Amino acid sequence: MSGAAVTKPSPFRKILIANRGEIALRVMRTARRLGYGVVAVYSDADAGALHVREADEAVCIGGALPAQSYLRIDAIIAAARQAGADAVHPGYGFLAENEDFAAACRDAGLVFIGPSPQAIEAMGNKAGAKAIMLKAGVPCVPGYQGEDQSDGAMLAQAQRIGFPVMIKAVAGGGGRGMRLVADAASFPDALRSARSEAQGAFGDPTVILERAIIEPRHIEIQVFGDRYGNAIHLGERDCSVQRRHQKLIEEAPSPAVSAELRAKMGEVAVAAVKALGYEGAGTLEFLLDQQGEFYFMEMNTRLQVEHPVTEAITGLDLVELQLRIAAGEPLPLKQQDVRFHGHAIEVRLCSEDATHDFMPQSGTMVRWQMPGELRVEHALRSGAEIPPYYDSMIAKIIAHGASRDEARRRLLHGLDTTIAFGVATNRAFLASCIRHPAFAAGEATTGFISKHRAELFAAAPDDEVPASAVAALLWYLTDGHAPRWRQGRSLAATFPVRLRLEIDGDAIDLAVHRERDGSYLVHNGERSVSFDLDACSDGELRFRARGLSESAVFCRDGDWLYVQRLGVTTTIRDLTRAAPARASAGGGDGRVRAAMNGRVVAVLVKAGDLVSAGQPVLTLEAMKMEHVHAAPISGIISAIDVAEGEQVSTGRIVAEIEAEPSRGESATSPAA
Repeated sequence: MSGAAVTKPSPFRKILIANRGEIALRVMRTARRLGYGVVAVYSDADAGALHVREADEAVCIGGALPAQSYLRIDAIIAAARQAGADAVHPGYGFLAENEDFAAACRDAGLVFIGPSPQAIEAMGNKAGAKAIMLKAGVPCVPGYQGEDQSDGAMLAQAQRIGFPVMIKAVAGGGGRGMRLVADAASFPDALRSARSEAQGAFGDPTVILERAIIEPRHIEIQVFGDRYGNAIHLGERDCSVQRRHQKLIEEAPSPAVSAELRAKMGEVAVAAVKALGYEGAGTLEFLLDQQGEFYFMEMNTRLQVEHPVTEAITGLDLVELQLRIAAGEPLPLKQQDVRFHGHAIEVRLCSEDATHDFMPQSGTMVRWQMPGELRVEHALRSGAEIPPYYDSMIAKIIAHGASRDEARRRLLHGLDTTIAFGVATNRAFLASCIRHPAFAAGEATTGFISKHRAELFAAAPDDEVPASAVAALLWYLTDGHAPRWRQGRSLAATFPVRLRLEIDGDAIDLAVHRERDGSYLVHNGERSVSFDLDACSDGELRFRARGLSESAVFCRDGDWLYVQRLGVTTTIRDLTRAAPARASAGGGDGRVRAAMNGRVVAVLVKAGDLVSAGQPVLTLEAMKMEHVHAAPISGIISAIDVAEGEQVSTGRIVAEIEAEPSRGESATSPAA
């Protein structure tokens, strides 16, 4: 390519954003501030989504599944032409790191707001990226990136590297297609699962192997390059707190990185960017071991989910930098101009049940209220539907402070006031992580969650006013058959109303009645609590009990009641009048039920097979992750009720097992 072609400006006026949700809204915000028009695309499942309503124009590009819509290059190019867009921003998911998409945009005469197809291809393949970095002298984790992908060759290479090893999808990202394998015995199943997930997520089952570095820090360096050969870094982010190799908490700067180490890692990152002739935003990811040595893992050729923490400490708008570079402007600052101020921490609020292995959740978000004092990136509102087809992250909550502890305190308060009723989220788990002494001391590594699991999931001790008493009171007050609450004394005779409620999964018998003085008495068989009410309206209860004045936020949704008080959310259901209990992944009746809405990606047994309790029988994919469903009992598979590729809803019976008490302990091959 000639120098004239490299330095030619590429102005544009209207940007199509090839992404959804909060990602699209984030890009829209900066684009509009700079005077650009914005076009949204959406799937059938997102027709009523906020990013569609907020765009200047929006184009439907297909069905609910990503492969039918957001991954369709032809549909996105056609949408850009239909709307008259002359540039495409890929966001930071779906096609953001797809070199074919970047090339198709440029072939169609559209400015692709990102690096060149060649740079994406070079760094998007983990094996190729490691080879480039090794040649450039960048330290890399020992591993295997060979072409022989046979099961035998992969096992032999894993044994050569030495267990534990990491299996990683060669085209992967976001933790998909990644498995940590402790020994040779578990390697074949992990390899199969990683390949299957990689094929589903990226259309490529190829994997690489790396030596597992135990409890490292996950450190990434934000970089920018322009078409004139300029490059800078914007410091590091610490992304060590993860589940399923996916980030949950990110912060900048890292509490483990000194100024000297920052300069060294930044110098390596900038050298790599210049060697590639890289244009746009990118992130080099490293593992930092306990001895202070760092190893290159991969380069993400896009903007990252966690970029707001970098924006908070630098005062820069990273999307603005992307747009200016894509339009042909040189980087507006040099390395010495980059200044860091304070500390920022971000959490990823996800629609998942943290107490059940972070199982993804979908459904209607009945009440949604974000903290007003913090930066929040989201695309939801009360009554919005969370579909099962996309990533489980539904919001990012970011706190910035003069010090790390100030940012941490502000984030904790924000989490305690975040309201998400109707779909289970990881809000309470995130708060538990932020409160933990190891995180507070800046000691969290990638092993943080596994190391402190028991403490992070420990139930909060009941206080002077039990949560069950508040739950029973609110159920009584919101029940359509109860007298409407009025402040003051009552002349009417009062009789106890007996309730049997399911409170956070536990059945509890209680009784509630109103005293003549206007107070309410709640009995749970062992304890009684008297409540004086000050207000009960607009989803908020204010009360006095046992010498304390408190408030609770609540929402009644048919048979369900949601209450949040002192940062703790309680879910209540009337066992006598509610619909049958929500199904779980398995049960003692031998029926395996889908634990979430998802797609069947693998049926691991067939009718007539003998199975043991806990043996995997089927794998569902939901929100970009695979979830194995196991046999609830030992016995014979009497029926498989689904087929691979089929979409199933939560609670559907997917397999049936007939108990066989007389059989031995071990499972065998198919029955004769």
